[in-house]
Amino acid sequence: MTTNSNPLEQLNKLQGSKTVIVGIGNTLKGDDGAGPLVCQKLMGKVAAEVVDAGTVPENYVGPIIKKTPQTLIIIDAIDFGASPGTLSIFRPDQLDSFVFSTHALSPHMFVDPICQQTNPDVFFIGIQPEHTRLGEPICAPVQKAVQQLAQTLIAVFALQQ
Repeated sequence: MTTNSNPLEQLNKLQGSKTVIVGIGNTLKGDDGAGPLVCQKLMGKVAAEVVDAGTVPENYVGPIIKKTPQTLIIIDAIDFGASPGTLSIFRPDQLDSFVFSTHALSPHMFVDPICQQTNPDVFFIGIQPEHTRLGEPICAPVQKAVQQLAQTLIAVFALQQ
């Protein structure tokens, strides 16, 4: 799997921060369900707050603000022109220039109110989809990326024993 600037390595720097991980996507639309699938794999296994926002991330702005995160990680299927299953980390300012989500809602409409209230460090983790058609299953490369990302996040944000 190809990655830019080895995003999985970048995540290690987030250990110990008060983090909220948000998965965005529609599990009925093939690879678009990558974000929620990662969240399902993280539930009960990480010290970070995990929010499966599905297709309505704007409904979670208030609850996320109340958690006052130092770090906000948003996981979504993002078409950035790479091979299916490729992982990449983007900062909010990069999304306007060359990346677009598979959703109609601008990521800024979700992130900007949170940043104005709590000023977290924001990372978008994009998983390049192959297809996002209704009724399609998730493709093998995206399934592999979901598994790899979940394992990395579990290692970074491990529950304290």
